Amino acid sequence: MAKPPFFIAMKKRCSWAENSFDEYVRYHDEEWGVPVHDDQTLFEFLILEGAQAGLSWATILKRRNGYRAAFSNFDVNKVAAYDSKKINDLLLDPAIIRNKLKINAAVANAQRFLEIQQEFGSFDKYVWSFVDGRPIKNHWKTSDEVPVTTPESDALSKDLKKRGFKFVGSTIMYAFMQACGLVNDHTTDCFRYNEI
Repeated sequence: MAKPPFFIAMKKRCSWAENSFDEYVRYHDEEWGVPVHDDQTLFEFLILEGAQAGLSWATILKRRNGYRAAFSNFDVNKVAAYDSKKINDLLLDPAIIRNKLKINAAVANAQRFLEIQQEFGSFDKYVWSFVDGRPIKNHWKTSDEVPVTTPESDALSKDLKKRGFKFVGSTIMYAFMQACGLVNDHTTDCFRYNEI
């Protein structure tokens, strides 16, 4: 495992991203916690976070390009139209997690995602309504203080489940909220805390 370049290693980061592989550090430095308002990216994280259930984020991150290729670069219209042949092809794809429940959920969630876009104009408008349209900036001193669920993730999870989504439990949805910047959970000593 290659060590991050010297200039990257010198920065203070959230403990979960320190001494990790380059792709993980880049994800922390460039994406995690940055507010996302693009529906395609929101759909990507919805699928990836659902795929993570029971696994580590590192496992999914290492397969991210495989997921992009397998799931039509997260084009929600294409994924929503996947048929049983396509689903069977995905079950044979070694570049992704070959879990039938998760793959079926991704297709069904794409269909529900389109319903939300139709109802609200965008998934962005829908999901950001759970934090009143602006990121929640927390003040954690250590990663151990960061919760795994919040009342906001509980509410989002409950509403998504009511709409027929799968693999959207509160813990998964809080990870989604962290990834997409609905909350800033960088620790206060992390160089990204004040940058976001």
